[in-house]
Amino acid sequence: MHKPYSAACDNNRQPILEIIEVLLAGCKEVLEIGSGTGQHAVYFAERLPHLVWRSSDLQENHAGIKMWLDEAKLANTPPPLLLDVNQAHWPELKVEAVFCANTIHIVDWDSVKAMIAGAGRLLPDKGILALYGPFNYNNAYTSESNARFDIWLRQRDPDSGIRNFEDVDELANSANLYLQQDYAMPANNRLICWRKRCWK
Repeated sequence: MHKPYSAACDNNRQPILEIIEVLLAGCKEVLEIGSGTGQHAVYFAERLPHLVWRSSDLQENHAGIKMWLDEAKLANTPPPLLLDVNQAHWPELKVEAVFCANTIHIVDWDSVKAMIAGAGRLLPDKGILALYGPFNYNNAYTSESNARFDIWLRQRDPDSGIRNFEDVDELANSANLYLQQDYAMPANNRLICWRKRCWK
């Protein structure tokens, strides 16, 4: 098996790092949902050595993630966790942040709902949920390229597609998460950060 590779990961990793190195400065552990190839896990863990970067994905992606992790030999990247966001019980973790890149437009809407609800249950007070990828605003595309990408996604899988920010924000609010920051990113993407409400 060849080590999997995503050009998108190489293209977006530095702009994402510039934000999350500040965003996650006070965190000790982060859960990455939908780690895919494992490239982000290695790149971010290497540059954020204070963080334990917990990758996770469906079983079919674990072999590829392990190839990246094993090659990098970093002390802060434990083996990937088996996580289907729709499973009833998520792994018991003490993380202060959940990160997910280029996933919510790939999975179906029920999985998006399950992911955000699960993150809300997992995160402690003031914990961070950070989602990276393309978003629509008020059901409108932010660029022609995103419109073309959305058509391609839906032709490939009618249950996928670029999500509406307002719909995702509503899910986050239902999971006791409030919007902290919405960052504009290259290539018509966003990095959106929510925080877990502290009721004390």
